[in-house]
Amino acid sequence: MARNPDDGGIAVIGLGRFGSHLAESLSALGHEVLAVDRDAHLVQKWSSLLDQVAQADSTDEQALRQLGLGDLGRAVVAIGASVEASVLTVLALAELGVPQIWARATSAQHAKILSSVGAHHVVFPEAETGEGLAHLIVSRMLDSVEFGEAFAVARIRVPPPLRGHRTNEMRLLDRYGVRVIGIRRPGEHRYRYIADDLELDEDMILIVEGTIEQLQRFAALS
Repeated sequence: MARNPDDGGIAVIGLGRFGSHLAESLSALGHEVLAVDRDAHLVQKWSSLLDQVAQADSTDEQALRQLGLGDLGRAVVAIGASVEASVLTVLALAELGVPQIWARATSAQHAKILSSVGAHHVVFPEAETGEGLAHLIVSRMLDSVEFGEAFAVARIRVPPPLRGHRTNEMRLLDRYGVRVIGIRRPGEHRYRYIADDLELDEDMILIVEGTIEQLQRFAALS
């Protein structure tokens, strides 16, 4: 049986500026974080600020297994100094069967390699802050784009309470402050405008607009 990415804590590998900010943001959101870095000085620096910090070579699958990363639902490879190390770390996590692997890319070519060896989500630190990525990792949103503080658009899987209901029955704008503007049905490759009387299915992907906080609450419905 496939593991649920929501099960267990979140590993952050690489405690540079981006990775440490991400680990702090995830901790502030109330999630258990295991931070890993091969640099003893960084491990010592963050050991008093984060719940769990371990020194290890993240390219070594056995070392990650001993730290328990194979039991976690999500891992973020935040390594920026070495493309080789980031790729080998993603490969090791994929071999461990981590259900959701996020990885930092420094170029389009790097992103393509990361995806090919097992990264499920690739991000560019220039476009994502540690805090913004933390919110994205722990939500059910597939991705999102913010247009200032008042407006955002996100791709979201249909939340469980809405499955089997028709869009014109749910008063989403009144109840959640969001508006569904598009949908992709299972097996389709293109999005289309949503019909008022469409029955929502768990395999559908929605395009939803609202503030980022409203979208996060909507995506987290259970």
